Amino acid sequence: MTSAADRLANVQADIRSAEAEFGRPEGSVTLIAVSKTFEADEIRPVLEAGQQVFGENRVQEAMHKWPGLREDFDGIELHLIGPLQSNKAKEAVATFDVVHTVDRPKIARALKAEMEKQGRDLPCFIQVNTGEEPQKAGIAPKDVDAFVKECKEDVGLNIVGLMCIPPVDEAPGEHFALLEKIAARNGLEQLSMGMSSDYPVAVGFGATHVRVGSAIFGSRDYT
Repeated sequence: MTSAADRLANVQADIRSAEAEFGRPEGSVTLIAVSKTFEADEIRPVLEAGQQVFGENRVQEAMHKWPGLREDFDGIELHLIGPLQSNKAKEAVATFDVVHTVDRPKIARALKAEMEKQGRDLPCFIQVNTGEEPQKAGIAPKDVDAFVKECKEDVGLNIVGLMCIPPVDEAPGEHFALLEKIAARNGLEQLSMGMSSDYPVAVGFGATHVRVGSAIFGSRDYT
């Protein structure tokens, strides 16, 4: 049975290979190791292997796990990649370093207010619902341009890029291509897209951040 450190090395090698295949500079893609549902003792071997960038879905879970890990390891960068409720904005700003899931004006304004209170300026991604799935969070593609402008000019958020989660039953490439196109016309250089099943494909469409969990940590137990 392979260890988490071995699986991490395999994912890193896959990313380097995809960078080379698609003419991307080596190191241009940031690997976010998605540690949601895994406990601190399961995360430690991945930290010990040198991984510093991690993603969590839930604010409360991250608050429980990461303070102790931050005491033991330097350079940790924690990304919020799950949905955020406005009543958790305070804790999110205090806990995370990057937010990937800005998806409505109320969240944008709550985050900005908390950043000003706490003296922080977190880079933020806007989540785009590229498949326009009713059960999924995110801004509809046709509304992204206006929302980017609102977040940057009216709210004053540091919007650095776009994020998407393609429909599970569709080829991801068309969704990655759409996200890349929307980002380009809005002058946004960062793209958070690609997960365990499709991250090499995402690299080919310009992903700057890939969010990989089970390919590193193994299958999750959601019970």
